[in-house]
Amino acid sequence: MNAHARAIEPPLHDDAGAWLKILAKYRQPRPARSVFELLVTVLPLAAFWAGAYISIAYGFWLGLILVLPAAAFLLRLFMIQHDCGHGSFFARRQLDTWTGRTLGVLTLTPYDYWRRAHAAHHASAGNLDERGVGDITTLTVAEYQALNWSGRLGYRLYRHPLVMFGIGPTWLFLFKHRLPFGMMTSGALPWVSTMATNLAIAVLAALLIWAVGLVPFLVVHLPVVLLAAAAGVWLFYVQHQFEETHWSKTDDWQFPEAALHGASHYDLPLVLRWLTGNIGVHHVHHLSSRIPYYRLPEVLRDHPELAGIGRITLLQSLHCVRLVLWDEKIGKLVSFRDAAKTATRG
Repeated sequence: MNAHARAIEPPLHDDAGAWLKILAKYRQPRPARSVFELLVTVLPLAAFWAGAYISIAYGFWLGLILVLPAAAFLLRLFMIQHDCGHGSFFARRQLDTWTGRTLGVLTLTPYDYWRRAHAAHHASAGNLDERGVGDITTLTVAEYQALNWSGRLGYRLYRHPLVMFGIGPTWLFLFKHRLPFGMMTSGALPWVSTMATNLAIAVLAALLIWAVGLVPFLVVHLPVVLLAAAAGVWLFYVQHQFEETHWSKTDDWQFPEAALHGASHYDLPLVLRWLTGNIGVHHVHHLSSRIPYYRLPEVLRDHPELAGIGRITLLQSLHCVRLVLWDEKIGKLVSFRDAAKTATRG
């Protein structure tokens, strides 16, 4: 390896922590840019929603295609709420908190409940001994093989694409988020926040139903919510459920390495990158979650060596659906079929 190659080689594995200092300078948000990002997300969402309603009000049902961009902007709004949860959108605690709580009414996501669960996910992602909070349930091959037939069936159903990206998002955003179970020992805040969010959702829904009618409201808003929810779950899935992801036991787990190599760089086309708030640059986000999403492209521009770590394309991500079990022997996610072949050979 020549001197130039050594100079641009990124800190990997044991040196992953070196990126923490390098990335620190990107953590400062730009208030004017944050306000702009909020406006160019909320206003198009309202416009596309209104356009979909007006189209069906005048019998132009083809206009319901507008629920697609409306869902995309609702997803983008969730990404702003996500940044607020990390304190990175305005970097002012109260402003981030109340912005996040307000957006939670539109995204059907109780802010304080979600923020605590998501913080637990960031603190333990890739730790085999800390699974279960704010993440997608992932069993090891040995754990799956130790289950009885009903346990295996339940896990297979849970991992089926129709459940994971259809029934699952519906259950999560319409029902599970209405009660903050799992936060029983976290004080009153998650419960108060959730109930306040539920009340605000009910009031907003009632006003819209009064204004446009029950059926038009459901015909427009339900697809918008469910499409955005499914896309959000898909993004979260492929950002952690890819073949070369990183998992380890507590004794071997280190935050920098788990963050940088346990999350993917989901290299999306430019338009999708913008609509998803650059959440595809997930490995950098996990390593330094205080970087505002609109500054993540700066990181890749200034440090292009980061772009190749955990990179998966849109086409490659489709193959991630079959990866369902962690094989501790080879340190990779594998399919049910691959796990069965390994068991047969063993």
